Amino acid sequence: MDWEFAVLDFISETFSCKPMDVIMKAITFLGEAGWLWIALGVAFLFFKKTRKMGATVLGALIFSLLLCNITLKPIVARIRPYDIKEGIDLIIGKPSDFSFPSGHTSASFAAAVAIFACNKKWGIWAVVLAAIIAFTRLYLYVHFPTDVLAGMLLGTLCAVISYYIVKFIWQKTVKKEV
Repeated sequence: MDWEFAVLDFISETFSCKPMDVIMKAITFLGEAGWLWIALGVAFLFFKKTRKMGATVLGALIFSLLLCNITLKPIVARIRPYDIKEGIDLIIGKPSDFSFPSGHTSASFAAAVAIFACNKKWGIWAVVLAAIIAFTRLYLYVHFPTDVLAGMLLGTLCAVISYYIVKFIWQKTVKKEV
């Protein structure tokens, strides 16, 4: 765990300043409760061209919620870094759940990788945003690096699972319509 605090301290000492605080708070808000990704998934459902992508994104988010927030966080019950290290002044409200894995990161990568699987051009931008959201969790000292890494991996897994399930359902549905 010492190396994880070293990483968090390096990020804090290297990047922390008032303008960056404002930027990081705004970006982390985009991942709050997955609202941005949910909104995108729902918006994609309204257009025939992106409907499959919307279903894939929403499926990935549901899997992420179930695996990350409902299953793993309570089982692992990892305390957050600011609760362990003294003298950390958070610039956001204290999260009320456990630390491992990062829910912001898992949801962001679930949605972004789902978008990437369906549309590489849009997906690249989504993955970049997901990575920035993941970084904010370290900057804000609310997650350990391994929480964020696990969130990235879990979110990616959820996206892949959702992609293949939606692809299977879509193929069965199209065959019935023909």
